[in-house]
Amino acid sequence: MAYRRVRKFSLTNTKSFVYAGSLKPTAAELEILNVLWAAGPATVRDVHSALEGHRQVGYTTVLKLMQIMAEKGLVVRDESHKAHVYRRALQQKEARSTLLGQMRDSLFGGSSAKLVLHALSDDRCTPEEIAEIRRILDERAKP
Repeated sequence: MAYRRVRKFSLTNTKSFVYAGSLKPTAAELEILNVLWAAGPATVRDVHSALEGHRQVGYTTVLKLMQIMAEKGLVVRDESHKAHVYRRALQQKEARSTLLGQMRDSLFGGSSAKLVLHALSDDRCTPEEIAEIRRILDERAKP
C-alpha cells in the first residue's frame, strides 16, 4: 500500500502518515469533525468554543488544523462570508467504517471477530449495548 507524507499540525504538533487516496483524520482532526457532525457547518470560532469546553486549545491552532483539513479534503470551506464557514466533507458513518477497518486490519490481523471480542472484554458495555449486540447477532444468524 502506498503512503505519502502529509505535514499536519495537531494539538500535539506531530506529523503522521495517511493512506494515499483515503482520508485518515488525526485524533485532533476527529475532535473537530465530531463538532461539525454534531453542530453542522460552523466557523473556526464556533469550533474553537466547542473544543474549549473539553480542553484548552488555542484559536490559531484550531484555525490551522481546519485549514489543513480543507487541504486534505476532510472539510469544505465556504469563503462567501466574512468568517469562513466549514462543513464536514465525509459522513460520520463513512469515517467510522474507514478507521475501524484500518484498525481491524492493522491491530487484529483483519479479524472482525478478534476486534469485537476485544471490545466486548471491556467492562464498559451497558446492558442496553449488550442487548443491541445480541439483537444484531441474532439477525445475522438467521438464514
